[in-house]
This record gives sequence, C-alpha cells and structure tokens, in this order.
Amino acid sequence: MALQEEFEQQGIWLFRHRSFLPIIIIVIGAGLYINTEIHPETFFLKGTPYEFYYGLFCLVVGILGQFIRVITIGYVPKNTSGRNVKGQVADTLNTTGIYSIVRHPLYLGNFFMWLGPALLTGNFWFIMAFCFLFWVYYERIMFAEEQFLRKKFGMTYLHWSERVPAFIPDFKNYRHPIMTFNWKKVLKQEKNGLFNLFVIFFVFDVIGELIIGGTNFNLIFLGGFIVSGVSFIVLTFLKRRTTVLQVENRLR
Repeated sequence: MALQEEFEQQGIWLFRHRSFLPIIIIVIGAGLYINTEIHPETFFLKGTPYEFYYGLFCLVVGILGQFIRVITIGYVPKNTSGRNVKGQVADTLNTTGIYSIVRHPLYLGNFFMWLGPALLTGNFWFIMAFCFLFWVYYERIMFAEEQFLRKKFGMTYLHWSERVPAFIPDFKNYRHPIMTFNWKKVLKQEKNGLFNLFVIFFVFDVIGELIIGGTNFNLIFLGGFIVSGVSFIVLTFLKRRTTVLQVENRLR
C-alpha cells in the first residue's frame, strides 16, 4: 500500500478512536503528578510561592484551548465541525472566521486543552513527549480529513488550503465569519469540555494535598469545579428533556 493511502487509513482509524488520547494523557500524567508530590525535588517550583501561579498558568492554557473550540463551533454551520464519531462530515467548506487563519482550529483547541494538564505534571520530558505524541497522532487525522475535503470540494479546497496554514494560525488572512454566533450549538456540543478540564485540575489538586497530608486546596480549581459541574448538570438536563438547546439548520 502506498504511503498516501496508508496515512489516510491510519488517520481514519485514529479519528474514530481519538477519545483514547486524552485517557492516555490523564493516566500517565496522574502518575507523574503523584510522583512529583512524593518527590518534590523533581520540580523546581514545588514548595515555592510561584507554584500557585504556575498552576493557574496551566489552567489558562487549558481554557485557551476551550475558547478556541467555542469560537470554532459557534460560527460554523450544522454538519461541519463538531463531535462526529463515525466519520468525517462536511456539508460545506468553512473558509471564514477562524477557518480563515488556520485549517484545523478544533485540533489546535484540543492541543491547548490537553497541554494544560500535561504542564501541570511539572515533568519536562512528559510535556515534550505529549507534544510529540499529539503531533504524530493528529497529523494522521488531519491528513485523512484533508483527503476527504479535497475529494469533496476539489479546487475550492486547494485554493483555500494554499493560503491558510494547517495548524499555526496566520492572522493576516482573517476574514469575518459569514455566520452569526450560535450559543445553543456551543452549549450543546461543548458542555463537557470546561467541566472535564476543571475535574482534572481539581482531582489532581486533591490528590496532591492528600499525599502530603494537607488541606490547602486551590480555591480557584474548587470553585471552577463546582460552577462547571452545576452548569454541566443543567445543560445535560436541558439537552435531554427540553428543546431549549435544539439547533436549527441555520443558513446564516
């Protein structure tokens, strides 16, 4: 099999199983975080006044990823960007808004969302390994996705891809989105993201305090966990029991 077809098949398989990457990151990261708590000398900021601010920095990195996803989801039509599990979906080619500066904004958002917890471990080599694994993993997915879009949209896709970078945004190409922002779509599709992020940070913080026998919990992590948890419960109820979050097949 030629490499082009092999990469595409690998990308399709990884796309369908892309939820496993976060699990790997969490499991390994949790182990390294516990090791850092047991052996604080392995992290140069451990026990210093800057440790608290470093934790906040890690959280901001994760929230940045969620923000990128929100901006992406909120401005695109139905059946383009979202949580497509079985395969690629693209009724239209997104070329405005965030898609005018980067071709794969959702994956860029994913990178920052999971870079936050990876940074929280304080392990330099794990952070480097995460970046490498993410690159290899999502490179195949992006390749398969672009093959799908190229076959479906032909020269329209090629012209767009020639001026818009795949992963590192180029802001000089920005074009205002043609769609209006849809909060219902964002709340419906992204209700898990912020909650999952705060769960990770809160659980890591609790584990760290339990290991050292302390109770000096990070109140920002705790507050974010409670607020995002309540929001998650409310949005889940609205999605399953009401039509409040029903997204129309909008044209603009």
